[in-house]
Amino acid sequence: MSASRIEYSEKYADDHNEYRHVILPKDLAKTLPKSRLLTESEWRSIGVQQSRGWQHYAIHRPEPHILLFRRPLGTDPQSGRVDPELERKAREEYLAQYGVNRK
Repeated sequence: MSASRIEYSEKYADDHNEYRHVILPKDLAKTLPKSRLLTESEWRSIGVQQSRGWQHYAIHRPEPHILLFRRPLGTDPQSGRVDPELERKAREEYLAQYGVNRK
């Protein structure tokens, strides 16, 4: 299966995680397990290419060819680990962008 047929969303976020969804060709999606989440090695083995730290976190039953991923804000894309300084900056950017005031 050609990885070039896999589509990637832009990243989006809340105040805890960043998210993205990956759209697989439907014929590829038919070969995947239906009742459990994929491990990183499984989604990489089918051609999904992303930096480190992403976790397949939900199955969208109406559209099982769409994989939902998340990772904590501040995740270092090289190591896959949360960097406290990157996390702080990402939260500040999120709060500033959406005008959320925390007390």
